Amino acid sequence: MTNRLSLRAATLQDAKTLLAWRNDPQTRAASHNTDEVRLEDHLAWLESSLKKPEQRRLWIAELDGKLVGTCRADKEDDGWELSWTVAPEARGQGVAHKMLSQLIETFQQPLTAQVKKDNMASMKVAERLGFVVEKEENGVLFYCR
Repeated sequence: MTNRLSLRAATLQDAKTLLAWRNDPQTRAASHNTDEVRLEDHLAWLESSLKKPEQRRLWIAELDGKLVGTCRADKEDDGWELSWTVAPEARGQGVAHKMLSQLIETFQQPLTAQVKKDNMASMKVAERLGFVVEKEENGVLFYCR
């Protein structure tokens, strides 16, 4: 085992995996929208997202050949907002930190992230990577880097 994490661009072939991760109860609890997502809605979102890399970028993280997470960057006026999900079976292994460490090095513009206050794992990752809380609104911490 090399324990080497790599990021690659997401594709339509990743749709079922991404949907399973998105609909995982722990992921839903940490999301702004906690509703379960239907396959047809997810496919439409993914197709649209993949067609607009200047507005949204999606990556899949692989660790030793296994899919372990995803991260997304959404274009903002002066930077990018990041979000991430770790596969349920890969949680607690430092995947989010490894993914985001690689990802943030590719951006020269300011980065932000929104994390619910009860999502301790994502708060720790963001802070470890140098993000600082800019404000809090309705139980959501707004980080910037």
